[in-house]
Parts: sequence; C-alpha cells; structure tokens
Amino acid sequence: MRRPVMVVLVVLVVLAGVLALYRLTPVGRPPAGCTVAHGAGEEITAYPLTVEQTDNAATIAGVGRRLGMPDHAVSVALATALQESGLRHLNYGDRDSLGIFQQRPSQGWGRPEQLTDPVYAATAFYRRLREQRDWHRLEVTDAAQLVQRSAYPLAYARWEPQARAAAAALTGAADATLTCHDLELTGPATGVVTLAERELGTAVLSGAHPAERGRAYAHWLVGHADRLALDQVVWDGRRWTPDTGEWRPTGPPDGRLSLRVAPPPT
Repeated sequence: MRRPVMVVLVVLVVLAGVLALYRLTPVGRPPAGCTVAHGAGEEITAYPLTVEQTDNAATIAGVGRRLGMPDHAVSVALATALQESGLRHLNYGDRDSLGIFQQRPSQGWGRPEQLTDPVYAATAFYRRLREQRDWHRLEVTDAAQLVQRSAYPLAYARWEPQARAAAAALTGAADATLTCHDLELTGPATGVVTLAERELGTAVLSGAHPAERGRAYAHWLVGHADRLALDQVVWDGRRWTPDTGEWRPTGPPDGRLSLRVAPPPT
C-alpha cells in the first residue's frame, strides 16, 4: 500500500510545481484588469474595467478635480465616455469623431491632435458642460445629451450606475472601491509628478490629506498604476498592490498617502 501512496504524493507534488510554473508564464498568468465596486454588504455590485478604461477614467476624474467640477459632472463625463468610445482612446470614429468623447473638429471641439489627447478632451467636455443651463439639476443622460447632441439621447442612461460607481471612487466619495490586479508593470514609467500636475493640478500627493482628497488621490494612483509603474499605494492604514489587487490593512488609520514606483525591469 505504501508504494501507490508514494506515487500519488509524487504526482501531486509534480503537478503543483507545474501549475505554479504555468501561472508564472505569460500564458498562465491571469489577465490584468480592474474593478470598481458600489454598495455594501450583500448589495455590492462590482463593475469590471480594463486597464485602459481605468486609466482613462482616472484622467477624466483628475481633470474634473483640477477644474473644480462636482461629482455629478464626473459621473456625466464617465457615462459619456463609456457610451461614445467604451472609455478607450480612439483615433477614429463616425465621420470626423475622435478620442474618448468622440468629439468632432468640424463642430468646433478642437484640432485632431488635441482631441486625441485625453486631458484636452476631458477639459473641453467639462467646459462645454459648464456652459449648459441647469445641467447640474439634470439626470446623467440628459446632461450628457446637452453636450454631445447625440442621435441616441437615451443611450447614456445604461452607463449611469457604472459611471457613478467609478466617479464615487475617483472623487473620493467612496473608500477602497477601485482596484486593479495582475498588472505586469513592464513598460517605462510615466513621471508621477508630471502626470499629477497635468491632470490634478498638483504635485503634492504623498503625505497627510483630508479624507476625501486622500481617497481621490489614492484611487487616481491605482487607476494610473500601470502607466506610472506603481507597485504599492498606501492610504490611511491600507495598502494596495498590483499582484493581489486588494486593499489590505497595514495599521491604524492615519490619513496619510504614500506610493512606490517599481524598479525598472532587468
């Protein structure tokens, strides 16, 4: 009886080793992705996002913060981008439409090279939204339609729950609800200071912050973690890492934010 048992144990050990090696290879590695959650307890809804979508969402929310736009404006902008481009950076579209909002040069939105810059596109969207009378009193889909003048004015409504969940995280209304996982961080890192100044209007991220601002900055960093090559973000006693994609407790809440850039790949 001992020999069959030993054979089984050896086989199990070998299989475990093969599985571990498989998971370390590009083929076996889980795909990178992100999630934004909304709700509490048994009523939590998790919305999956690609790394590209999350990066663009962080840009849209960051620009909104720099311009002093309220949370509702960020929800409107995110719902619009989800409908128009799937929150993707597109260099094509219907007729001359371009970018994450599918804005048209022929309609006075800007030059093609401007509209394919997400920061410019988001800035242009918010400025046009701000010009609309009573936009802040309207539902997301109605406010979006005032700006976009779409042939399908009700199409934005389907994205409202997801847009509100993402906006809540990226504006700091919600805590630890945006995560990204299995990021490889293999590309050259964009400078954190350069990107923060351009999108948020500040270079001061690390250190103590009021709760809402700290949550917004922490989620902004996670949303841009792949581009910034961040392997750790710590906010208020919780740590996020790109391998687990979880916010795990590290100590008592302290209202402080820190980040760490991964070393260049060798």
